[in-house]
Amino acid sequence: MRIQNAETLVSHGNISGRKAMVEILEAGLEAADPYNNTRRLIRLEKGKLIVGDRDFEPLGTPKIGDEVYDLSKLGNIYVFGAGKGCQRVAKAIEDSLGDRLTGGHVIDKKGHGVILKRIGVTIGGHPVPDDDNPRGCQKILEMTKDLKEEDLVFTIAANGVSSLLTMPVPGVSIEDMRETVYLMQIDRGAPTGDLNPIRNHLDMMKSGRISRYIHPAEMIHIIAIDPGEYDQLINRNLWLHNLPDFTTFADAVRMLKKWRAWDYVPDSVRKHIETADPRHETVKAKEFEKMTFRIFGVMPHGIGLVPTAMKKAEELGFRPISFVGRARSKSRMPGLHAEASQAGLVVAAIAVNSEITGQPFEPPCALFTTGELLVTVGEEKGVGGRNQEFALSAARRIAGSKNVVIGAVDSDATDGPGTQFFKTTEDIPCLTGGIVDGETVDEADKLGVNIVEELRRHNTTPALWKLRSGVVATPNISVGDLGVTLIIGRSKD
Repeated sequence: MRIQNAETLVSHGNISGRKAMVEILEAGLEAADPYNNTRRLIRLEKGKLIVGDRDFEPLGTPKIGDEVYDLSKLGNIYVFGAGKGCQRVAKAIEDSLGDRLTGGHVIDKKGHGVILKRIGVTIGGHPVPDDDNPRGCQKILEMTKDLKEEDLVFTIAANGVSSLLTMPVPGVSIEDMRETVYLMQIDRGAPTGDLNPIRNHLDMMKSGRISRYIHPAEMIHIIAIDPGEYDQLINRNLWLHNLPDFTTFADAVRMLKKWRAWDYVPDSVRKHIETADPRHETVKAKEFEKMTFRIFGVMPHGIGLVPTAMKKAEELGFRPISFVGRARSKSRMPGLHAEASQAGLVVAAIAVNSEITGQPFEPPCALFTTGELLVTVGEEKGVGGRNQEFALSAARRIAGSKNVVIGAVDSDATDGPGTQFFKTTEDIPCLTGGIVDGETVDEADKLGVNIVEELRRHNTTPALWKLRSGVVATPNISVGDLGVTLIIGRSKD
């Protein structure tokens, strides 16, 4: 099982509801593993390397079907990439190619162990980069210098790539980059879609530049998400950094001013963005499409995190209801886009009303959420994450309920920055989320845990750990968050 502390999670509170919750979350987390799909995409047969599967092709891609390579004529084969849990994709490539793989390098998130043998690994900072991120990028860059047309390169981009694949432009230090990302994402609470135009224009590796270095070798770009639409990937992308970018320096200026950060970022950042040197503009579709490449998305939505969890809920007798919704723009993923604590209160209120009145949803049912929840920390120094904050905030609203259980997890098993910025006073593992029920508030009172104060301090990890309600899971790829709200039955009061 990916959930490592299931026994503790189901040992108290609404035990039957918690057991169902763990089963549902576990099903979703197990589905969030790209290893088997990548093995299906890449295979060796009778001296041939075959890459392809129609399920993983973007809609509207100009080339369809398998790519078939004669191994006797193919040159070196490398793997380069970055993202939370990207090693699971790289491991599948290692296992598929064996000794025929020349090597490569990937950058994964701190907290994830090294599982690769032929491919080098750097463990870097996320969501804010640290000194290890550019070191990993430099290793990739060194390996690209002697690539030839007869070589083949697999690239990997997974969630978290925007932080992990970081090598600042000359004149901007890694500390300047750290300060800018922290200010925007942690202090101001800006979503990734607003942050990326800025950091895309401060970097030597992002926004298709890694592919520019790999050219003229042939490329197989693997994105660890749903394949989506080819036009979107080529003409409206701003975060899959093995592909082209559509943003500009003007967009970077606009986003800094939108979040009132222009006067607060380091001088070097303002100077570089204001200068807008065309030599540092990101790779656009026109240049990118002159390269030799294919794109495959190995985590189709239909067999992924949320659909699999919904199927498990239905097997357990709950009518699954999706709160996923639609993306508000083509650059953002579908789902909830709000402060995590506020989202938790809203979803919990809907659940309680359904428990009491059967409106808007008649129990037994399960509500499913995903998306880009935010935690705007400001100057607070607590340890936590958006799924933990969602769950702990919801606990306040469902207090006393006999029929509502709420859980939320991050698919990569590391919810938020964890202890990257601030340390806990206790030896607590990095949590991927939390599970709460109608007895959680009462348990907190008995244990001396002040939920309101801990939420104010954004210090949810120590609180959930003390309540034996923090979820610990094995690391894997990041394909988003999974929120589940079980409404087991109607209230008898």
